Amino acid sequence: MSPPHVLVLTCDDDPHADHVRRLLDRRGARTTVFDNRDYLLRAHVELAYTARGLARRLLHTESGTLDLDSLTALWWRRPGWPEAHPAITDPSVAEYAVREGVHLISDLWEHLTCRMVPARESVFQRAEHKPSQLTLAAELGFEIPETLIATQADALWDFHNRHDGRIVTKTLGLPRVENLAAGHTVIRKCDFVSARDLAYAEALRFCPVIVQEYVPKRLELRVTVVGRRVFAAEIHSQDSNRAMVDWRRYDLGGTPHLVHRLPDEVAERCLAMTDRLGLSYGAFDLVLTPDDRYVFLEINPNGQWLWIEELTGLPISEAVCDLLLEGA
Repeated sequence: MSPPHVLVLTCDDDPHADHVRRLLDRRGARTTVFDNRDYLLRAHVELAYTARGLARRLLHTESGTLDLDSLTALWWRRPGWPEAHPAITDPSVAEYAVREGVHLISDLWEHLTCRMVPARESVFQRAEHKPSQLTLAAELGFEIPETLIATQADALWDFHNRHDGRIVTKTLGLPRVENLAAGHTVIRKCDFVSARDLAYAEALRFCPVIVQEYVPKRLELRVTVVGRRVFAAEIHSQDSNRAMVDWRRYDLGGTPHLVHRLPDEVAERCLAMTDRLGLSYGAFDLVLTPDDRYVFLEINPNGQWLWIEELTGLPISEAVCDLLLEGA
């Protein structure tokens, strides 16, 4: 019997994928790493059909040829986007080539018959939509922050006044803005709305944003669901001025991380939400308030976990391996 074969879609610099690959190797599994960015540059896809249907699906790379129908699992981690070959000098032709490349490569991964983690691309991309997450979370019994998503200044001012100014904003989707001309990237975190922000409220009409009441925190929780297993870690973000509003402004030396005993009903809601979203993996961000209420903020279908594992000892990576090899 052939060993399990896992295809990992990710970029070059991915410590999470590197760590899991080492664990899979120890278990005797075969792993292949591919970045969508290399398609059109250094890799080729071959799809062949007969009158009866699909005959073969092959991925040719510099390291060899992979029969995609031999895979037992595909792990969609963090691949890039296809790029035009540098031999194409016309920008409009290059853009067309990339669009066609994305069309093919996305459809290719979508229709493989092996296990998909966290899900098929179309499924986990839909699961990333924060408005839908909030609706589903409330439906499943989670408490959620009072939230406004709008492009009208008056709505923002009314929301600000109703909550005595204790409101925060965050992005609907991408947390970063890349200015290629200037050569820098701006990372957008969760932030309080300041008086200066209100002065520019009319600019809200150009781009939607999520506005939420600020939820008082005793602890923040990162709850990682892997298959049917739930790993909860508490992040003592209020111990650090830097991480107090958004723990992603990492201050690991000043922010204790500990294993958290999650109430059974909260764990069940997390499992129910991943089920409803069609995910086999999900990283939840919750708040535990000073009066012991668990408040849902969001779920990330491809959220990071390695720092949690290193600081708490929770065996999340081994669980990811179990998930990738399940049924192989």
